[in-house]
Amino acid sequence: MTLAAACDNLFERYRAAQGSLDWYCLDHWSDRLGIDILQLHRDASHRIGYLPGAMAFLESVHRRDIQLLLVTNAHRDTLEIKDEVTGLASFFDRVCSSHDFGFAKERQEFWHALQDEVGFDSATTMFVDDSHAVLQSAAVYGIGQLVTITRPDTSKPLRGESEYVGVETVADLLDLR
Repeated sequence: MTLAAACDNLFERYRAAQGSLDWYCLDHWSDRLGIDILQLHRDASHRIGYLPGAMAFLESVHRRDIQLLLVTNAHRDTLEIKDEVTGLASFFDRVCSSHDFGFAKERQEFWHALQDEVGFDSATTMFVDDSHAVLQSAAVYGIGQLVTITRPDTSKPLRGESEYVGVETVADLLDLR
């Protein structure tokens, strides 16, 4: 197979899975591609770290009487590697992976399952994400305060306009509260 054909094949698989739980599932991609995706993540663990201002933000919120949840589409195995490197989980009252609920955050079923499991006041909840599709899903569910991260990848330029309040880094949220 040529490189171009391989890329076309892979990108077609990506498009078919995007927005679903399979898109985020290490097991799914390992099975489909015949490679150990978890090991690839482990091999790249030296690239894991906090984005600028994230540690200061987490430390500040952790000292306050604010319930802080990590609500992510990341696979539990990915979260484990990130926590081993950074100690990230220690800042949160709870870490909730969409894999625990069987639905990606893009789906309304996810929000209902999260509500059943955690219980939160959607009107006063602030939800921060870098995915427009996820923020739209949260808005449909009724999450009251939605914030988009405008620079989720520090190697890329700021993202453009959004219908949601935008911050470049989570540390900027300290100025919003």
